[in-house]
Amino acid sequence: MGKPTGFLDYERETAEAVAPKERIKNFNEFHTPLSKEEQQKQGARCMNCGVPFCQAGTMISGMASGCPLHNLVPEWNDLVYTGNWEQAYNRLKKTNNFPEFTSRVCPALCEAACTCGHWGDSVSVKENEHGIIENAYEQGYAAAKPPKVRTGKKVAVIGSGPAGLAAADQLNKRGHLVTVYERDDRVGGLLMYGIPNMKLQKEVIDRKINVMKEEGIEFVTNTDVGKDVKAAKLLKDYDRVILACGAKNPRDINAPGRDAKGIYFAVDFLTSTTKSLLNSNLTDNKYISAKGKKVVIIGGGDTGNDCVGTCIRHGAASVTQLEMMPKAPDTRAENNPWPEWPKVSKTDYGQEEAIAVFGHDPRIYTTTVKEFLKDKNGNLCGLKVVKLESKKDEKTGRMQMVEVPGSESKMDADMVLIAAGFLGAQKYVADAFGVELNQRTNVATEDGKYKTNVAHVYTAGDMHRGQSLVVWAIREGREVAREVDESLMGYSYLSVQ
Repeated sequence: MGKPTGFLDYERETAEAVAPKERIKNFNEFHTPLSKEEQQKQGARCMNCGVPFCQAGTMISGMASGCPLHNLVPEWNDLVYTGNWEQAYNRLKKTNNFPEFTSRVCPALCEAACTCGHWGDSVSVKENEHGIIENAYEQGYAAAKPPKVRTGKKVAVIGSGPAGLAAADQLNKRGHLVTVYERDDRVGGLLMYGIPNMKLQKEVIDRKINVMKEEGIEFVTNTDVGKDVKAAKLLKDYDRVILACGAKNPRDINAPGRDAKGIYFAVDFLTSTTKSLLNSNLTDNKYISAKGKKVVIIGGGDTGNDCVGTCIRHGAASVTQLEMMPKAPDTRAENNPWPEWPKVSKTDYGQEEAIAVFGHDPRIYTTTVKEFLKDKNGNLCGLKVVKLESKKDEKTGRMQMVEVPGSESKMDADMVLIAAGFLGAQKYVADAFGVELNQRTNVATEDGKYKTNVAHVYTAGDMHRGQSLVVWAIREGREVAREVDESLMGYSYLSVQ
């Protein structure tokens, strides 16, 4: 612990955000990083706890507490404070393949479990992580380091999201020959097309992919495995295959009028915007536009918030976000103690922008759609919504959200975006390889394992665990890589934490 009184001497500081009305003029990242000097003060705030909950990554009350990657947070916080940036990078990379991604899009489970945060403001761990990795690129520490010895073993990774990329990165470091197949036109999966550019600028992904290419990983895009390439061919050409195709089935809203024109899944909306942005800076008009529309977003999670921010940048006439659940409390409830994940209300960047533009929070709580209303041409023209309340189910004893009698009302809308989550692996990929699915439509494996029922075929990430966070995907990618490596070599020295 470099500065025992650091958490008392310095206040928490984070990167300054561009004002909402200014940042909505483009799709660029909008935070100005702290200076190196200020970042070192933030590193000094770490208490180097005897029990560092920040890196625990354990499940408490069904929620993750601390980093699932077990990042060595106190170590690199202290190294930032002392100005040893290269060693800080080495310690960060020991557990995290992609700090350039997690420092931008992770919800910071580490900070929620920080001991400083129990009594005051947590250490700005994400800011320190961002400072470490960006400095590493500037100074050349993050340059390509190809393996010196090749094993001759070949592995195919299907899907280039965070799980697939992590598995590929680890196996390549071990010396195996790795080929990553991606059905889209660009590498990155969820990172590329599921997360808007203002949250994760795509140059950041390309920068890392170029490093991975220099290190010997081959990427094959515009190739839909199971359709363009047969599973049998991959099983013949490669020693092992890893399925990391994500949870791609969007959850639908099966209400009357669902066939109305103007209803889209959030993932299709966000993908179309990012593709058009990268291809033509939106000049090709090949995207689902919210310009001038009265938009209603169904879903209150991160994807729903990303839709809010994207719609505002399009120039939507209005944006409303429907949430089934009640508003979370502003501070921790007594039954949600530290170091549990804090179930508190959060106003994210998209909601901040909606408040700045429209003068009010876009969220309407305890509300769901009962019917989509159509005009005579089949176009969406409104919604019939109903209020919900929490009641105990007499048969199961569980609390459920049920309709409040007589609470129906109508709402104007000419565009709806469904951001209600995802429901497991796409069946055609699973069928192509003959892998079994579990009751949640994820690829089935033994608990804690990644091998499927098919010889030499493994799985990881959202396709394996269901829709989850980037950090969990990276962790599963690292763990499946170790399991594959052991199956190929009889042992493995690949680190998983």
